[in-house]
Amino acid sequence: MNASKDFYPQVFRDLLINEVKRRLFEEGIPRIRKCLSLLTHLEIWHEPNLHTNSVGVLVLHLCGNARQWIISGLGGAMDNRNRDREFAPEHKPSADELSDLLKDLQLELEQVLDDLPPEVLLEPFSIQGFEENGVSVLIHVTEHFSYHVGQITQSVKRLKNVDTGYYNGMNLGQTTVE
Repeated sequence: MNASKDFYPQVFRDLLINEVKRRLFEEGIPRIRKCLSLLTHLEIWHEPNLHTNSVGVLVLHLCGNARQWIISGLGGAMDNRNRDREFAPEHKPSADELSDLLKDLQLELEQVLDDLPPEVLLEPFSIQGFEENGVSVLIHVTEHFSYHVGQITQSVKRLKNVDTGYYNGMNLGQTTVE
């Protein structure tokens, strides 16, 4: 194969962006929205102790983090994040309002990710006091999202004693075929 020198960076970029989008848009955001649908307003904002964030706070925090790191960091939008307000909001949005925030976040993220050229993946960025490249920014947001989706899921399971059914209909007992 006699591929141009631009072929491989574009292929890697597409693979990475597609995986980030899958983890955020097909797994993370739908799981959070499902969890929100199972909770009352009081349960969404319940903080069991001083060291445990409510589900609502975690949703606000994920929106702030993804906006700062991807939309502002990689996308160049104005960074107007107020991280402290995520953890002490003046208004406690309803489940529907939080779900709408996630929907808006997804639309904004999709726009930046779809327009991201391959060379941005190697460029340096200074975000929230960290020096990162484009690849590490995408990995950070993806793993950060996953981490907090797990916390949100655990909160729902603890409060409601329910199976969230994320893997219904799948055979997770399969082994790898060589």
